Amino acid sequence: MFRSLRRTLGALCAAAAVLALPLTGGAHAATAPQAGAADVGTAAAGAGYWHTNGRQILDASGQSVRIAGINWFGFETANHVTHGLWARDYKSMIDQMKSLGYNTIRMPYSDDILKPGTMPDSVNHSDGKNADLQGLTSLQVLDRIVAYAGQSGLKIILDRHRPDAAGQSALWYTSAVPETTWITNLKALATRYKGNPTVVGIDLHNEPHDPACWGCGDTARDWRLAAQRAGNAVLSVNPDLLILVEGVQTHNGVSGWWGGNLMGVAQYPVQLDVANRVVYSAHDYATSVAQQSWFSDPAFPANMPGIWDKYWGYIFKQNIAPVWVGEFGTTLQSTVDQRWLAALVTYLRSTSTYGNDSFHWTFWSWNPNSGDTGGILKDDWQTVDTVKDGYLASVKAPGFPAGGGGDPGDPGDPGDPGTAACAAAYTVTNDWGSGFNAEVKVTNTGTTAIGSWKVTWTWPGAQRVTNMWNASHTQSGATVTATNAAHNGSVAAGGSTSLGFGGAPGGGGVPSVSCTAA
Repeated sequence: MFRSLRRTLGALCAAAAVLALPLTGGAHAATAPQAGAADVGTAAAGAGYWHTNGRQILDASGQSVRIAGINWFGFETANHVTHGLWARDYKSMIDQMKSLGYNTIRMPYSDDILKPGTMPDSVNHSDGKNADLQGLTSLQVLDRIVAYAGQSGLKIILDRHRPDAAGQSALWYTSAVPETTWITNLKALATRYKGNPTVVGIDLHNEPHDPACWGCGDTARDWRLAAQRAGNAVLSVNPDLLILVEGVQTHNGVSGWWGGNLMGVAQYPVQLDVANRVVYSAHDYATSVAQQSWFSDPAFPANMPGIWDKYWGYIFKQNIAPVWVGEFGTTLQSTVDQRWLAALVTYLRSTSTYGNDSFHWTFWSWNPNSGDTGGILKDDWQTVDTVKDGYLASVKAPGFPAGGGGDPGDPGDPGDPGTAACAAAYTVTNDWGSGFNAEVKVTNTGTTAIGSWKVTWTWPGAQRVTNMWNASHTQSGATVTATNAAHNGSVAAGGSTSLGFGGAPGGGGVPSVSCTAA
């Protein structure tokens, strides 16, 4: 009702033109970004998995933390990967986020990326960019991003943004993606990153809205009940994760932003089987997204704290649970929007005054190609909009220990961070001179099941793959990369599977084969 679809630009391909959004600075135009904000306070806070205590989020040792982050979208679109990789290397993006003082990435995705063999589109590999992402599935690229973010001291919150790349949905399910698929995929991601506290939580579904309700008791519409079902399913496989639950649009006849109405929590809190895991999430926007009645109130912006208190702020102020503003953003083109953002940042509580006893947040967005907000980056995907970034300076917060307090995995390994590992053995089964057949046996040498694998080898001669079974492949020069088929990607610890292929000419010998697992 109050929302326009913000994520249409750039969703289909890298060539889609981004909007040029001129920005005006208003009263904050001279404010410089706080690149050193991550150095404020206790640098060691944030290690391990997190839990809640009243309105605060605490790390594994009981120290309070503050999420002060950014949304980097793309995995939820038809690109099936974070946007901007057509312009830059993913590591340079994460390095820049950290340098600006952001400590967490909210990572939107759609269930499409969990379909076997889903590949990213529009990733630039020229001039060494994203070299280690070549040939990887979308999930394996996500693994790499998680690993490098953790190594850099950033946390990741996974956001189930859409059921598929076609668009957002009011409810957590559609006819094409039923609730069972939603929950199965949430559990798969929770399992995938189990033991890796770089991924601290999952945002169960983005922006539930009418006809979604909160506390109405209708299992087909009651988002609060669905969040309990999904949250408990996630915690059944990874009990250490935070469960982030957005609001709805309308409660008891009072409407607001999609996902921004948490009024129902007062009477109907989310109750999970594992205590101290719920964080409530609100979204809030300015007039560049849609007009709301409160923007034309003669008292604006002094009326805004009361609005925020009513919809979601009371949860924090009454010490019910932590509150995370998972999305807020604006083009900053209008004076109203500038005053709104200044008021919201004040409401979120400055780190210098309140420390981590504050609201949590992730700004929308890092990407410049969000049609009605723009981003922290300008259209070249490199230059920082220092005016917009400057508004956020007072609420930026300390970063976290490199590795996220645990082992994020080798960023050179696209496999599941932690104990996933595999080995491969290459055997020539037949060679008749002009051609040959060979088999590559893949063995899970790790301590946990793997969901996918990839093998790579380089021939010393001019051999080419002529056909392959039980895997898909690419060949660049003498180097072959083979990725599992849909039916043999999952291999139990100690188990094995194989692929076979024909090649020509024969007499090539046996190359060494590397194997990576997820």
